[in-house]
Order: sequence, then structure tokens, then C-alpha cells
Amino acid sequence: MKTMKRRQPSSRRSGFTLLELLIVLAIIVAIAAMVAPNLLSSQQDANIMTTRTTIKTIEDAFKRKAVKNNGVFDIQGGSADIQALTEQWEDSLGQQQQPLLEELPMDAWNHEFQVSYDSGDLKPKIWSFGPDGEDGNGSHSTDDVSNLRRDIE
Repeated sequence: MKTMKRRQPSSRRSGFTLLELLIVLAIIVAIAAMVAPNLLSSQQDANIMTTRTTIKTIEDAFKRKAVKNNGVFDIQGGSADIQALTEQWEDSLGQQQQPLLEELPMDAWNHEFQVSYDSGDLKPKIWSFGPDGEDGNGSHSTDDVSNLRRDIE
């Protein structure tokens, strides 16, 4: 006859000790501390790229309108000119034209865009006040986003 051997109870416990859990938690916190700044700067970069894309869309709308008006940009300056792109308008031949933009565009920080145009310029200057939403008092502040060459670099 076979005799059954009795199993000896294991002296090892199953599960994790408090110390092991704290070490794992510390590692997770350290990794999060390294990753979080990169994610925050990525969000800021995404907002700037979104705003630049919207500026390009506004610039294209102004150019399409100028083509229908014999190459003349009808811009007084200010956000009202951008609002006019969302309304029907009359071209140089007196024909009604559909709006060039469906709705008034806002920048990534939910601020209105600004526009100015001098007759010597090749295109209108379009800019956003950037994350702070404040005007640079006549000159563009460091966080403004625009279609000017120096702001793109």
C-alpha cells in the first residue's frame, strides 16, 4: 500500500510586504515626475501649432477675398475684419459672395485674432496675443503667435 506523504505547511507567505509596495510606488512617482514636464510642454507646443494653422486659414481667406476684389485687401485693422469673413460680401463686380469662414475663429486660448494691413505689405499681419492674452502695447510680445516670419522660427 502506498502511504501518502503529508505536505508540510509552507513557511513562505504570499503577497507583498509594505516595503515592496512603497518601493514600487516610489518608482512610479519618479517616472511620473520625469514625464509630466514633457507632456505639459507638448500641450503648449500643440496650442501654438493649432493657432498658427488657424492664422494660415484666416490669411488664405483674406487672399481669396482679395482675388475677387482685383487684388485689393479690404482691411481696416482689428478683429472686425476677421468677423467680416464670416458674412456674405460683395465683390468688385457687385456680385454677392458666400462667407469665406464658417464661424469666427479663436486661438487655442480662446482669444480673438488681430489683423492689420499696410498697402506696402504683401499680406495682412494676423496675430494672437498668445497664452497670456495681453497685447504687447503696439509691439508683439514674446508669446504672441503670428504669420510674421520672425515669429515662425
